[in-house]
Amino acid sequence: QVQLVESGGGLVPAGGSLRLSCSASGSLGSIITMGWYRQAPGKQREFVARITSGFSTTYADSVQGRFTISGDNAKNTVYLQMNSLKPDETCVYYCSMEVRRGVKRTYWGQGTQVTVSS
Repeated sequence: QVQLVESGGGLVPAGGSLRLSCSASGSLGSIITMGWYRQAPGKQREFVARITSGFSTTYADSVQGRFTISGDNAKNTVYLQMNSLKPDETCVYYCSMEVRRGVKRTYWGQGTQVTVSS
């Protein structure tokens, strides 16, 4: 059974930094993309960043230049370095992995809370 576990969330002052990690266990198959999303209370989940197995990256406009996604395919781990955090980025951050094991599937972690104080 595939399981994604995030870590690294917490409380940080505005302008501070955090590094999130997400590690997958189980029979994933071939990783296509690894990504991060976030969801604030009462709002829809939104895209933050994505990295492909070839290490091509995509960012939401709102985090471009401040967040950096990186991945380690061998360890089935994806990271998100977040700098210059803002109070309105207080959210639950979720990692996802799109994989192919026969068919294409997307797995999600349980989320990690990031709270940015003003």
